[in-house]
Amino acid sequence: QVQLVESGGGLVQAGDSLRLSCAASGRTFSSYGMGWFRQAPGKEREVVATISWSGGSAYYGDSVKGRFTISRDNAKNTVYLQMSNLKPEDTAVYYCAAPLRTYFTPRIAADVGSWGQGTQVTVSS
Repeated sequence: QVQLVESGGGLVQAGDSLRLSCAASGRTFSSYGMGWFRQAPGKEREVVATISWSGGSAYYGDSVKGRFTISRDNAKNTVYLQMSNLKPEDTAVYYCAAPLRTYFTPRIAADVGSWGQGTQVTVSS
C-alpha cells in the first residue's frame, strides 16, 4: 500500500501559476507510474496528467495540455504538477494517485490503488 500526501493548493487568480506536490511512501517509488486527477463540485473525477515510473512518458488531459506539466523526482519520492495560466474552470480538488500494479501508470480511477487526501485549488476570475 502506498501513502500519498499532497500539498501546494490554494486560492489564485486567473492567469496565475501554482505547483502541487505529492510525497509518496510505502512502496519503491520508482516502480510505479503516478497520476494527478481532479474533481470539481458536481462533476466526476477526471485525469489531469500522468507520468510513467521512469519519468520518460507523460500524458495530459485535453483541457490542460500546454498549461500543466507533470514531473517526478524519484530520489525524493515526489511527483509534481506545475500549473500555469490557470483558469476558473481549473477549480477543483486535486488528488495524486498511485496504481494497483507495479510499473503501471493509472489513467482512470479504476486503475488507482491509492489516493492522496486531496488539495483544493480555487481560481478566481
